This record gives sequence, structure tokens and C-alpha cells, in this order.
Amino acid sequence: MLSALVFRLPAVAATLVVAAVLLALGALVGYRKWKASRITPEERERLRRTALATRGKLGDASLVEVRGEMVLYSYAIRGVEYIASQDMSSLHEYLPDEDSLSGPVWIRYDAKNPANSIVLAETWTGLRARSHSVPQPRP
Repeated sequence: MLSALVFRLPAVAATLVVAAVLLALGALVGYRKWKASRITPEERERLRRTALATRGKLGDASLVEVRGEMVLYSYAIRGVEYIASQDMSSLHEYLPDEDSLSGPVWIRYDAKNPANSIVLAETWTGLRARSHSVPQPRP
């Protein structure tokens, strides 16, 4: 009886080691697939702008300042004042000259979260310096 137990212990240990290695390999493959399928921050921002441009509510805002590729603007929704900014680095070709960036602008905002707003997207612009309703890339 003792000899049968001695022969079974190495088999059980080998089975547990093989199971642990297979589990670790499966976890590694799953992690790599999950990591590859994640959306990049740039793509997530583009999707946010597209959603706001198509479904966002329209409002008035005032352009406060232009700092490099950041546009700062303020607006009020239901008596609450918001000051927001939008990074224009990926939308640089849709921006007019900096000299014409001033004064009132339109914004698109999420009605459920008014702090989520944009001034410019690939398919829409709230910059009143432009004569087009859809932004046109600069040549």
C-alpha cells in the first residue's frame, strides 16, 4: 500500500505541473489578445468627438484663449458655468488661422454630462470664423 502511494505521488505532481503551465500559457495568450484589442486613446477621443458631433446638443460658448494647440472656452448650461478645453493637435488641418480664433463659438455637448463638450470635430465645426458648416482641411 505504501509503495502504491509512492508511485502515485510523482504522477499527481507531474499532472499538477502540466496543468499549471497550461493555465499560465492560456492566461498569457488571453492577456496578449485583450491588450491587442484595446482601443487606443487617440481612437477613443475620435469616437467621442464623432458621437458629440452627431448626437450632441448645440450651445453657445465664448472662446477664452488659444494656447498652442489647446483651445479654452467657457459656456453655461442650465445656469452652471463650465470652462473647458479641447486639444486640437489631431485636428490641426481643420483650424483656421490663429488670428481669426476669437469671440463666440458653438459647442456640441452631451445633455447627460454637459461638461463633455467639443468645439471642433472632423465632421463639424463650431468656430464661427469659418464660412462652412463642415470643416475643410487646409491645403
